[in-house]
Formats: sequence, C-alpha cells, structure tokens
Amino acid sequence: MITTTTLDDLKSRFCASDRMPLVFLGHGSPMNAVEDGPYSRAWRDLGRTLPKPQAILVVSAHWMTRGTTLVDVSAMPKTIHDFYGFPDSLYDIQYPAPGAPDLARDVAALLASHHGAEDDTWGLDHGAWTVLKFLYPDADVPVFQVSIDMARGLEYQLEIGKTLSQLRNQGVLILGSGNVVHNLQRIRWGAGSQPHDFAVEFDQVFADRLTQRDMAHLADPTALGALLQAAHPTVDHYMPALTIAGASDTRDDLTFMTDAIDLGSVSMRSFVFHSSE
Repeated sequence: MITTTTLDDLKSRFCASDRMPLVFLGHGSPMNAVEDGPYSRAWRDLGRTLPKPQAILVVSAHWMTRGTTLVDVSAMPKTIHDFYGFPDSLYDIQYPAPGAPDLARDVAALLASHHGAEDDTWGLDHGAWTVLKFLYPDADVPVFQVSIDMARGLEYQLEIGKTLSQLRNQGVLILGSGNVVHNLQRIRWGAGSQPHDFAVEFDQVFADRLTQRDMAHLADPTALGALLQAAHPTVDHYMPALTIAGASDTRDDLTFMTDAIDLGSVSMRSFVFHSSE
C-alpha cells in the first residue's frame, strides 16, 4: 500500500528495514550546489535520515546514450562540470567519491537484456554530484552512474527500474536526478516568478498518478498528450523519475519533498519510496 508520509517519519522507517529506499531529486539549476536555499537544505536534511548504503547507483538526466545503457565502471569517477557560464565556485567543486567497479560490472551484466555495456569514460555529471554533496558530504560511499537510452520510449525506463530494483536488497541506493517538469524555453526569470499553468498541471498529474501507482499512465505519451510536450520538449529530465517509479512496488510508502515550481517551468518536486514493512 502507498501512503504519503512526512520527512520526519523517514528515519524510523528506514532503520526498520534492510531494503534500501529509492530517491528521486529534482536537481534544477547547478547553482543549487553553492547556494544555501530550500532545495539544498532539504537534500541535506534527507541525507541525515537516509541509511548509509554500500553503494549508490545514479541515473542522471545528463548522461544520455542511444541504443545502449552504459554503466560507469571507473574506479575513481571524475567530477564533470557539464555546464557553461556559471561562477568559478561551481567549477571548483570536486566530489571525490570512489567508484564501485565490481558492482558496476555486475549491473552491466544485469542489464544485458537492455543492451547494457561497461564504460570507463564518464564519471559524475552535475545531475549526480550537485545533490550527492548534500546527501553524503564526506564522499565516502562508492557511486557510479547508469546512462539513459534516449532511443527508447518512456515505458523502457520503467523496465530499467524494475530490473535494477533487486539491488535494493544488496545495500544499493538507487538515486534518480532530473526534474518532473523541465522546459528551459519557458523560464521566467526573477524572484517570485509565477509558474506556468502547464507546469503546475503536469506536476500535479505526475504526483497524483505516482501516488495511485498508475505507472503505465506516466509512461504513456498518448495519455499525457500535449501536456507532456509542454512540460518536456525533450524527455531526458523526465526519464530518471520513471526509473525510480519502475523500481518501486506495493511494499513501498511514498514521501514527496520540495514540490515547488522554480523559474516558472522547472518542477523541483522530489520523492522517496521506502519500505513499509
């Protein structure tokens, strides 16, 4: 059964279970990594409630491939500053967490049916390290990324999540990083900018369907219609949310966090699935 709980409930629930939670974070602007704002504070608070995993598997909106699902097997993933025109303080950040080469190779094999393959050229892009630096600031948990195959449809990402879900029983935290709504063409600059109607509507549809466990609707472009196109001119930032949704099951409770619309057209909604047993 899915229920919506508060962040304060998480610590006691997590400690009662060996099964790792699933986390999706709306990462938004890279500036969240250096600003003391509501999002970075929420990520820091969440990190204090999460159990310490054996390893972290990240599905980020910023590692896109076509025709294959790559798994980073590097021993020391590099910190990738994959953005332009930001303050020097952002480019100075390093997240020196070790990789998990043996586990990553196992994951590549696990994803063989989804064209899984090993890769040692990637690292940690800003979809990963901008949030990990708050969740696990000591960078002492091994971490590796899995790419998004953009040649496949939305339902495929649900399948990826289902395949990966067995890792939850092996001490692996599966972390998705993207945005439930992400339309940079419709950004409204300035403090207090009002969200677009399409952003509010899609964000609410997503939250409602996720709560109802109607994953098929969330992965059906026809059902979502023009609203999906308005919320996601490209679906790269939506895909990680579907990975996390696909890895959940009826034993999970659901917690929503940071459900604001930023800059008019970027949903910062985050959510956690955690064991109810």
